[in-house]
Amino acid sequence: MIDYISGTITGLSPAHLTIETTGVGYFVNISLNSFSKLENKGTVKILIHEVIREDSHQLFGFADEDEREIFRHLISVSGIGANTARMVLSSLSPSDVRKAIVEANVNVLQSIKGIGLKTAQRIIVDLKDKVGKKASAAEIFAAEDNTKKEEALSALVMLGFARSAVIKVLDKLLGEDKTLTVEELIKKALKNL
Repeated sequence: MIDYISGTITGLSPAHLTIETTGVGYFVNISLNSFSKLENKGTVKILIHEVIREDSHQLFGFADEDEREIFRHLISVSGIGANTARMVLSSLSPSDVRKAIVEANVNVLQSIKGIGLKTAQRIIVDLKDKVGKKASAAEIFAAEDNTKKEEALSALVMLGFARSAVIKVLDKLLGEDKTLTVEELIKKALKNL
């Protein structure tokens, strides 16, 4: 079983990459999350999960161990295949997936293409104990910041700012100072938008 491949990226797209090592190019499926971490890198170490079937042999690659671990948890759920797990990790970061499971947030999981209500519920039931043990204190406290973030996001979107730009600014501000009130968050965000 292949654990990782170290080599040079010779082709990179949001869905897959080609990594060359000792004259052999390996086609590796990746998520958008890994793509963003691997962009503009030449030589890398890609963590691998192999899916071997009668009719195919696929490699799924990850930029870090956290993402591979969540991927492996997801494919252990009945009805979730490797491509659906990759779709989940393209839509949410590993910490967001873990948080959605720990908080039993069906809506977040259901918003992902290919995940229906029953599948979202199954993910939560099957994985809550597994990923809940690993949830860090930072992720647990992040839930408290969510209400502040949501209120600030709502206000700034109403003012006409693009949702994606606002989310990036708010995440950056909360990362720097978690004690900000909603009003302070909005004022600081306005200066950065």
